[in-house]
Amino acid sequence: MNNFFASPEGAWGDGSVRLTTTGILIVAAAIAVLVVIAAVIRQKNAAKKAALTTKQLVYSAMAIALSLVCSMIKIWTMPMGGSVTLLSMLFIVLIAYWYGPYAGIMTAIAYGLVQFVIEPIFYTIPQMLLDYPLAFGALGLAGFFHKKKFGLQIGYLVGVSGRFVFSTVSGVVFFASFAPEGMHPLLYSMGYQASYLIPEAVITLVIISIPPVSKALADVKKQAVEL
Repeated sequence: MNNFFASPEGAWGDGSVRLTTTGILIVAAAIAVLVVIAAVIRQKNAAKKAALTTKQLVYSAMAIALSLVCSMIKIWTMPMGGSVTLLSMLFIVLIAYWYGPYAGIMTAIAYGLVQFVIEPIFYTIPQMLLDYPLAFGALGLAGFFHKKKFGLQIGYLVGVSGRFVFSTVSGVVFFASFAPEGMHPLLYSMGYQASYLIPEAVITLVIISIPPVSKALADVKKQAVEL
C-alpha cells in the first residue's frame, strides 16, 4: 500500500500514513462511482419513492458542500481527530430528514469520503472505513424518522449516535494504546468521541429548536420536497 495508495508520512508521527495523489484519485473515483450508482438506481426505479430524483441529487450535493464549509469552522479540535464544528453534521441530516434513509445514507457516505480526501491521514483501511464512510454514513440513519413528529431532532440524535458508535469502535480497535494507564480502552474511546460530538449536538439541537430557525427549515423543506 505504501508509496502507491499511501505514503508513511502521516501527520501524527506514529505509524499513520497519508494518501498519495494516486490514493486521492482512487477515493475520488469511489465518490464518483457512488454518484453513478445513485443515478442508475434512480433511472431503474423512477416510479419508486426510494429513488433519488435529480432535485434530490442537487440538494444532496449542496448539503455536502455546505457541510464541508461548516466543518472548517471549528470551535475546538481534538488532538487525534474530531472537532466541534459549526453545524456541519446538520446539513447531511437534513437530506435524510427530507428524502429518507436511502438518500441520507448515500449522501452521508459520500460526505465521509470527501472528509477523508480533505485530511487523508489514517492507519489501516479498516480504520479508515470505520472513521469515514461508516461513521459519517451513520448520519443518514436520520432518514428513518423523516415522517415522525420532531423527526429532525430525533433523527439528528440517532445519526450522531450512529457516528458515535462507529467512531468508538474504531477507537477501541485501533487507538487503544492511547488510553491512559489503568483506563479501559472502551471508556477512553467513548469519552473521547463524546467530548466533541455531544457539545456539537447540543449546540445544533438548541439552534434548530429556536422558533424562527425551525420555521425557516420547514420552509426550505417544502421547497426541497415539492415536485
